[in-house]
Parts: sequence; C-alpha cells; structure tokens
Amino acid sequence: MDSVLRVEQIEKYFGNKGNVTKAIDNISFSIEKGEFVGIMGPSGSGKTTLLNCISTIDHVTTGNIQINGTDITQLKGGRLEKFRRDELGFIFQDFNLLDTLTGFENIAIALTIQGRNPSEITQLVEKAAAKLEITSVLNKFPYQMSGGQKQRVASARAIVTNPSIILADEPTGALDSKSSRLLLDAFEKLNDEMQATILMVTHDAFTASYAKRILFIKDGKVFNELIRGTDSRKEFFSRIIEVVTLLGGDTNNVF
Repeated sequence: MDSVLRVEQIEKYFGNKGNVTKAIDNISFSIEKGEFVGIMGPSGSGKTTLLNCISTIDHVTTGNIQINGTDITQLKGGRLEKFRRDELGFIFQDFNLLDTLTGFENIAIALTIQGRNPSEITQLVEKAAAKLEITSVLNKFPYQMSGGQKQRVASARAIVTNPSIILADEPTGALDSKSSRLLLDAFEKLNDEMQATILMVTHDAFTASYAKRILFIKDGKVFNELIRGTDSRKEFFSRIIEVVTLLGGDTNNVF
C-alpha cells in the first residue's frame, strides 16, 4: 500500500531557554491510502499539537512529515499555501462556515479558489452534498441549519477538492448524540465507498470506535495502538475503553 502520511521522528518544543516544554517526543507513524485513523490521549498529551503540525498550522522542531512524498516541513510561503489548499481537507469542531454564504457557496469556496469552471463546481458540490445527505440545505444559510447539518456542510467542503488526507479535529465535539452518529456514519461511508483517508483527533471513545486504527498519545509519545481488524464497532469500543482506563483510570474525565 502507498503511504499518504509519513511522520518521522518529530519533536516539538514550546517556550524559551529557561522554561521549555516538550509537547511531542520522537513520534513516528504512517497512514496508508484509504485508512481511517483516530488519535486519542489525555489533555496535554500532545495530540492536538501533533495534528497542528501535520495540518501545517504549526511547525515541528525536529523531524519530518511527508504527505504523498512531499516533505511539508520544508514548504514555505506560496508553496505551502498551495499544498494546504490542494492536498489537505480540514474539519473543525466549530464548523468554520461563513455566515453570509449558503451551504452551496461554503462548499464551493475551495473549488473557486482553485479556478474550477462553474459547471464543474456545481457538479462536484452536488456530488459531495449527496454523499453526506445535505442536498436539502445547499440553499440555506448556516443560521438556518442544525449543528449536525453545519458539520456535514463543513465535511463536504473538506472532501470536495478530493484531498490526499482529511484532518478532523474533535468533529463531534459540538454535536448532540444523534448528530454525532449521523456525521460518523457519513465518515464511515466516505472511508468505505470513496477510500477517503481520514485522521481524526477525538477525546470520545464512541467517536473513536468508527476508526479502523487508534493511536494513543501520552506525554508526547505513542503510548499504545489498537487495530480494529474484524471486531464489530461495539467490540472495538470496549477495547478502546480498556486503553483509556490504562491511560488515566477515570473514563469520564480523562479526555
């Protein structure tokens, strides 16, 4: 299989000479095309810093991160902006939709920036909306949508350019249980039917159980790894809870 993401011995330090914090401590792993990988860990474990480095929001102190063979730690300026726009799809906890644009227009932004022609944009937006079952809200503004609909519009925006990898940061954090399940079912569909490569940070074991593999981060290092294999989602959830307990004991407030 081809590695979409390769993280090689990365470290990240914050602070100055007198007060240095090591947020990431020599982490290495890879993600193959079509994988759905979750990252979990206690607060302060480094999982968000790790995602920020992979998403080019932050920079590693040492080590390398490659996406489709391109070392993103070496990209700067316009080259970095173009790579981010063309190769990465982002899904945030707070949706990040533009209130003055319709669902259609929010999804179409990235395609417009890429210079796609209007008929192609319409076709791609409608296809993404159909996959995520949000065709009915394409003409609505964010204030007219439920939280779950907003997050699925944000997800459509993330996949419409066919990025190399989708990076999701606590995507269900602002959703109720029903909306969370609908979104996660959509993620599962994107992964199974479109072979979308997804890397998702979550504190929630139920959300993590939709992934095919989980990396657990503790004190800036990979503490454990679980592979779902042939387990049902319920069985995988139980195994995740066991590791969460090892990480901190109380599954209600560890994450």
